[in-house]
Amino acid sequence: MEKKINKKLLVTVLTLGGFFTTINQSILNVSLSYFKDMFDVSSTAVQWLTTGFMLVSGVLIPLMAYLMKRFTTRQLFMVAMFSLLIGGLISGIAGNFYLLLFGRLITSIGAAILMPLTMSIVTIIYPKEKRGTIMGIVGLAIIFGAALAPTLSGFILYDFSWRWLFLGLTPFVLLTIWLGYRSLVNVSETEKAKLDIKSVIYSTIGLIALLYSFSAAGGRGWYNPFVITLLTISIVFIVLFCSRQLKMKDPLLNLSIFKIKAYRMVTGIMFLVTMITYADMIILPLYLAEGRDFTPLDAGLLLFPGAIANAVLSPFTGKLLDKFGAKIVFTIGLVIMIPCLWAATDLSASTTITFLAVRTLFLRIGISFLMMPLMTESLNTLPKHLVDHGSAMTNTLRQVSAAIGTALIIAIYTSHTNVYTKKLLDLDDSLSNTNAGIRALIHSADDTYYYMTLMAVLALLLTLFLPKNKKTTEENKEEKE
Repeated sequence: MEKKINKKLLVTVLTLGGFFTTINQSILNVSLSYFKDMFDVSSTAVQWLTTGFMLVSGVLIPLMAYLMKRFTTRQLFMVAMFSLLIGGLISGIAGNFYLLLFGRLITSIGAAILMPLTMSIVTIIYPKEKRGTIMGIVGLAIIFGAALAPTLSGFILYDFSWRWLFLGLTPFVLLTIWLGYRSLVNVSETEKAKLDIKSVIYSTIGLIALLYSFSAAGGRGWYNPFVITLLTISIVFIVLFCSRQLKMKDPLLNLSIFKIKAYRMVTGIMFLVTMITYADMIILPLYLAEGRDFTPLDAGLLLFPGAIANAVLSPFTGKLLDKFGAKIVFTIGLVIMIPCLWAATDLSASTTITFLAVRTLFLRIGISFLMMPLMTESLNTLPKHLVDHGSAMTNTLRQVSAAIGTALIIAIYTSHTNVYTKKLLDLDDSLSNTNAGIRALIHSADDTYYYMTLMAVLALLLTLFLPKNKKTTEENKEEKE
């Protein structure tokens, strides 16, 4: 390689980009009820401001293995940051819900590029024994962005126009673009790789149909012909995509990585944990706003201590991963997480703020032992020549699981709310529609946490079967040779 790589500068600039992308991704989590009322849309519709963001990322991330072959680090970073800039401007000037959603979808292109790009570069330029620590530091900045976003959102909505949620990031994004242009160098040689258009079409249709079916189920029901049709279409096109990848010499996503047992198990755990994490970030603010009449600022302040703890612990958990291996770290995280989820299955109109804050604090501590360590360990199980494909697959699954988790939980929340409201009105004629609706919302939030608790228990069972050996597949292969 002709240019000497300044590792710290390279990772710093990428992390800065990830920080602002994460703020943009998370800034609406406590504000969905605000936008629901302002634009007069349903819970199912408004959740697309987050689900749509994750869906576009999930659709684009499978292209990352190809894009990293075809384009330089600087080029990919610039595309990511300009999408963040343009999408933010569109969202900031939006005059209706659909233009706001369009701006969010443009912004999500940056998220699709930055995280897999950062993970691949860290894996390429750092040895395995340092990756957990470095990804922990990267995670500190990115998770801090996620921690800051809800509270920042609350303050802006309390004192300023909602448009500053998006326009306020513009100068910082411009500064990051300038830093990236001045300092980034490529870490690998580019080549004129060919893009398989059929694979792109199959994966796009399959993922969009899958996510839209989960979203539609909230309002229409799981047995609705439209929902069943969408699910069928998604299965057909995902199967077509997978079968095509297995036959290709140079696939868009190399599915042979799933032949590695450790990778399968780690990504399975990550899928469940990500669903839970993003579902909690949506349902708890909805419960606070619709069931307890909290403002976005109140909700943001309640979530802030837990999110800060998550960010601060990220480097520490990365070091633990390097020292003790995945099984111990994941088990600690899930043992902390499960009681915190179970504690939220009995929420009521009188649940104290202290209880909610402490419960959320410990939940986020548990998550700090899981999110970044899971992503790091998924790549640690792979040989170097599969890292780009592993990074693309890991981030695809992460975004898809986040979108599925959000859509699934909102679907359960919405359908259960409708059922509970009808039952309450039938049982008590004197109960107003508003009061019945509020009580139904709280009952529905309780129900969603039962499902999340079960998912966490399943993740713990998978963790118990993880091998103790911390060596990667590549290291084992080298030892045999």
